Amino acid sequence: MKILVLGAGAIGGYFGGRLLEKGEDVTFLVREKRQQQLRENGLVIESVHGDMTFTPKTILSGEEAGPFDVILLSTKSYHLHGAIESIRPYVTEQTLVLPLLNGIAHVSQLRDAFGEAKVIGGLCFVETTLNEKGAVIQTSPIHDLVFGEYSGEKTARILKLQDAFEGTKANFRLSNRIEQDMWHKYQFIATLSGVTSLFQSTIGPIRDSEYGMKTIESLLTETGRVMRSVGAPLAGDVEGTQLEKINQMDHQMKSSLQRDMEKGLLTEANHFFGYLLDLAKEKQLSTPVIQTIFANLQIYESQI
Repeated sequence: MKILVLGAGAIGGYFGGRLLEKGEDVTFLVREKRQQQLRENGLVIESVHGDMTFTPKTILSGEEAGPFDVILLSTKSYHLHGAIESIRPYVTEQTLVLPLLNGIAHVSQLRDAFGEAKVIGGLCFVETTLNEKGAVIQTSPIHDLVFGEYSGEKTARILKLQDAFEGTKANFRLSNRIEQDMWHKYQFIATLSGVTSLFQSTIGPIRDSEYGMKTIESLLTETGRVMRSVGAPLAGDVEGTQLEKINQMDHQMKSSLQRDMEKGLLTEANHFFGYLLDLAKEKQLSTPVIQTIFANLQIYESQI
């Protein structure tokens, strides 16, 4: 398959690099500065699963290329509009769009842009960052990419994609319940991001505090109530599962949203929490913890 990866950053660079390592036909759609960096240094990945360096194929937005069978999209939510315009020339009748963003709000935007049939479900679990030289640093055992049809069917196109993804040194997994997987991750990442950004702390001290733990539990309850109110296919016991995951996390674990705040960057506040509050308003649900988290992030962003 011909694969286009939007960007060669921490997530796209890592999973695109693993596909390159396997021998798949991968092209990266990048900005001019990143293209020059890749030409000079290569795509460098330093990982607990094995290091690698490649000189990948790259294009700039607007350059002729393709046709592509699938486009991997792992941008931040506040860059989504620009990302859509960047990949639009490369989305043909046969192209699948595989987004790896956290949350749910991006799905409708991608469907509006490209049609419902072209957008499949996806998410990833990986701890990666770019260092000052542009190398992708991947630091944890978990490096999972999950994908699937929203219908849960094993269609010919999704099996073809599974075949392209198999055999890499990362865990690419086909799911027959991708929509549920995405909502579950949304609830988990909103909870982790919400409490760590609110308390400006790693997860350990929050768990160790009586009222910190109560805040975690209340946030899980609120997010679950809002999500179920719009028909999200959450498992009945998911809040307990999520709490168990949070309790098992390393004491020093930070969320990526919290790290963005520490760097003085924009956050995905609207994508994670603004979206939930809009749903809550429609259903007239009380969400005091989500409101507090969102207000905290709005005030922070107004001051950067």
